[in-house]
Amino acid sequence: MEKDIKDIISSMTLEEKAILCSGLDFWHTKAIERLHIPSIMVSDGPHGLRKQDEEADHLGINDSVPATCFPSAAGLACSWDRGLIEKVGAAIGEECIAEGVSILLGPAANIKRSPLCGRNFEYFSEDPYLSSQMAAGHIKGVQSQGVGTSLKHFAVNNQEHRRMTTDAIVDERTLREVYLASFEAAVKEGRPWTVMCAYNKLNGKYCSENKYLLTDILRDEWGYQGFVVSDWGAVNDRVAGLGAGLELEMPSSGGLGDRKIIEAVKKGELSEEVLNKAVERLLNIIFKACDKEKKNVSYNKENHHELAREAARESMVLLKNEDNILPLKKGGTIGVIGAFAKNPRYQGGGSSHINPTKLDNIYDEIEKSAGGNTKVLYAKGYSLDKDDIDIELIDEAKKVAQSCDVVVVFAGLPDRYESECYDRVNMGMPENHTRLIEEVTEVQSNVVVVLSNGSPVEMPWADSVKGLMEGYLGGQALGGAIADLLFGDVNPCGKLAETFPEKLTHNPSYLNFPGSGDRVEYREGLFVGYKYYDAKEIAPLFPFGFGLSYTSFEYSDITLDKKEVDDEDILTVRVNVRNIGDVYGKEIVQLYVRDVESSMIRPIKELKGFEKVGLQPKEQKTVVFKLDKRAFAYYDVELKDWVVESGNFEILIGRSSKDIPLKENVCVKSKITKKKTYTRNSTIGDLMDNPKGMQIISQIMGQFISQEDLENGPNMIAAMMKDMPIRAVSNFSSGAFNDDMIDNLLQILNQ
Repeated sequence: MEKDIKDIISSMTLEEKAILCSGLDFWHTKAIERLHIPSIMVSDGPHGLRKQDEEADHLGINDSVPATCFPSAAGLACSWDRGLIEKVGAAIGEECIAEGVSILLGPAANIKRSPLCGRNFEYFSEDPYLSSQMAAGHIKGVQSQGVGTSLKHFAVNNQEHRRMTTDAIVDERTLREVYLASFEAAVKEGRPWTVMCAYNKLNGKYCSENKYLLTDILRDEWGYQGFVVSDWGAVNDRVAGLGAGLELEMPSSGGLGDRKIIEAVKKGELSEEVLNKAVERLLNIIFKACDKEKKNVSYNKENHHELAREAARESMVLLKNEDNILPLKKGGTIGVIGAFAKNPRYQGGGSSHINPTKLDNIYDEIEKSAGGNTKVLYAKGYSLDKDDIDIELIDEAKKVAQSCDVVVVFAGLPDRYESECYDRVNMGMPENHTRLIEEVTEVQSNVVVVLSNGSPVEMPWADSVKGLMEGYLGGQALGGAIADLLFGDVNPCGKLAETFPEKLTHNPSYLNFPGSGDRVEYREGLFVGYKYYDAKEIAPLFPFGFGLSYTSFEYSDITLDKKEVDDEDILTVRVNVRNIGDVYGKEIVQLYVRDVESSMIRPIKELKGFEKVGLQPKEQKTVVFKLDKRAFAYYDVELKDWVVESGNFEILIGRSSKDIPLKENVCVKSKITKKKTYTRNSTIGDLMDNPKGMQIISQIMGQFISQEDLENGPNMIAAMMKDMPIRAVSNFSSGAFNDDMIDNLLQILNQ
């Protein structure tokens, strides 16, 4: 539909412009019939459509319309598969079209700072590069169907505790390299129609009225063209928010926000031009949504269920396979223990809670896959609605275990343990889950544990089991996916998108999460996830990027197309990967970059590339990576730009962040010459790094200390002089080196 939006805006009254900037109700924008401006519907996601039934309550206590529940983001990220997440996004987009939904509220690209965050199941990773790539893929998939997305929660929303008032205190470099980097590529590559601002404050200012976030960075730096919508109830000051770049307030404020906008414009406190620009951005998306709208559309529920099964298979991570206990042999007697086997934990709680079109029963799917020659026994093991240990249930489980050739225990975190609106209090599983595993392993040596959880758990029993599979929250088709993997009908290929620490105290945010009162300080800085474990030399339970297969892969022949590059060049990296086993499998090849000798504090290595490759037995393929400036750069807070420090870098090819079989060196030369500015507080040592300064300071200091001692000490005098600010030299020289001489020196050095 061809629309002259500027002409429409010129025809609008002040009141009409203002009312367009807030919702009609919980899920719809306002229409202006006089000007043929329609209303559009938005709806919750992100791993499936949560469109509320017309008679349902807004909080989701009543059912939403049936939709395919795909694995949550925590699981999908473990696929490391850009193409797969696009396929999932496209399927969700189809369902949105069928239900008349114009904008899906997701994906969520917040960083997993702590395993305790109650909403971690909605987030992709602890690593900003992986997170941004997954988010971009999800956006592309959904929007390929003519449905918009809302990338959320922008920004630094990494906990549920006091989420609407907390103030996240983050230094600028950490903000850029970790928390904003997770959104940046998603915005630039995915081009979401909308971005949702977070509830919290960032460095003292609410995200809903943070011009630095919503305009300076999002629009001016990243080139974002869509509109910004508030998280539901996130608006603190409506006028300040609009001025900062928040176009749409949701849900409806009953006209309160609209009246504040009108009053501010009339009083000259808010420029009408600012309001006009907001309306223009809103209308662009509203009319785009209408252009893409389709009537009488349906989708194939069974096909989407099969896609959910594929997504779950690709996402689950095999963490332990001692004595090749997996895949399970078809035949004999298999024990299936744990209430999750018949009442699966397959999704998170809160705004992403989906009403599935169907739901696999894990036990039934195992029976199907096992075949008629296999006897499958079941024991409940624990109660779902409480954590208390039930001795009768455990005794029943032990009897089943004793009578089987192998036992699969299903455990993890019940629904009540993780949800939007609150955080976990520890990393433990319920006592009755842990006790069950401990008791079963006492009577049966062949035990496999399958976990259902949205975030890492402590595993004091890990050494007692032979097999371990992390299923995360696998969506409605998790049962079939688990059966496929357990029996080897499909080879596991997922790898962890986050570090599993041995215990909570090892997590880098442990002493600063969730903060005190309304203040949370991100004191770990850049060292989030594997970067912290690397730097502190703490061995995690399972490292970032780790995952096993039923086959093995051999890495060889890493090559770089250049051994020396400028920071504006593209470096091409090639590596060969061979399947040396006997079954088809997929390997996730990870590329990390290490600054060998940096003058800046930097992580030991950072993920900068990954590719998932499928290989037949004995087949070899060449995996190719392209690295640009950002692969080597850090954010310079003085220059307010990404900068490469000239020097040697290692290109690391890994099976995980801890398993690095190949490495190669490249010399990168920066084209940015960072001019150093000298002040009265610059030290003698700073001046000695400058040839001009060295010459002058040597003359000045000759009366106090020999040049040899000054350059080569070590002794107390030399050390003191090197760290002495220039201003102090005047006192030590008894006035021989005065303020005028200092000013002249600074003028020479700063030319």
